[in-house]
Amino acid sequence: MDRTLESLRHIVAQVLPHRDPALVFKDLNVVSMLQEFWESKQQQRATLSSEGLVVYESMPSSGPPFVSYVTLPGGSCFGNFQCCLSRAEARRDAAKVALINSLFNELPSRRITKEFIMESVQEAVASTSGTLDDADDPSTSVGAYHYMLESNMGKTMLEFQELMTVFQLLHWNGSLKALRETKCSRQEVISYYSQYSLDEKMRSHMALDWIMKERESPGILSQELRAALGQLEEARKAGQELRFYKEKKEILSLALTQIYSDPDPSSPSDDQLSLTALCGYH
Repeated sequence: MDRTLESLRHIVAQVLPHRDPALVFKDLNVVSMLQEFWESKQQQRATLSSEGLVVYESMPSSGPPFVSYVTLPGGSCFGNFQCCLSRAEARRDAAKVALINSLFNELPSRRITKEFIMESVQEAVASTSGTLDDADDPSTSVGAYHYMLESNMGKTMLEFQELMTVFQLLHWNGSLKALRETKCSRQEVISYYSQYSLDEKMRSHMALDWIMKERESPGILSQELRAALGQLEEARKAGQELRFYKEKKEILSLALTQIYSDPDPSSPSDDQLSLTALCGYH
């Protein structure tokens, strides 16, 4: 633990040289520190985004406890895990969780290397009934995971998690199952969706799919939303990365909003057109 703390302080000294590494986690102005950290990171990469860097979101509440989320460049999301009596306290607590995770993400052990891939594949095999031979077969789940890791060699854990969130949502949404039914290979699916970021268009497509599910099974939207809210709260209180759960909540809420604003959405989903375009040559 002491060695890890020393490594984090070394990272602070590199990225935020004007800050005292010994006081970094005690500084009440952790909100500005998180902003400085990511500004410095993006300046190093010469990739300043016009979309802004760090985005905060406070949940509506008439009184405590208050909840705040912070989204980092790339989409990783964290929230306050303590019981906060003010919005400012919740914002600071969320920023502290995000800063700690951002610093941990800079450690060499948080990058995808050949050694990490080997260990991760072995763990994946141990958690399934497969064998190490499956790692070389992209038609298996272990093989697909191996392929994704290999395709993201050198990236950090947060960067890889951002990609994994897309595939988690596609699996939850049923899109991956639809692709399998069209005989698309796992490699084709991974290559196709790795090119796309999780944006408003993709959210709208998924919301439309859930509207169709609601037509087939009335009540499923409310049931899924309740589950997503529970998962989000549990993960937030545990200090985990939240994007998957938060995106589920946003997509389901969007679907419910569209149902009430347009009671008969009958136009075909662009997602269906995308599936056809992707696998039309089979």
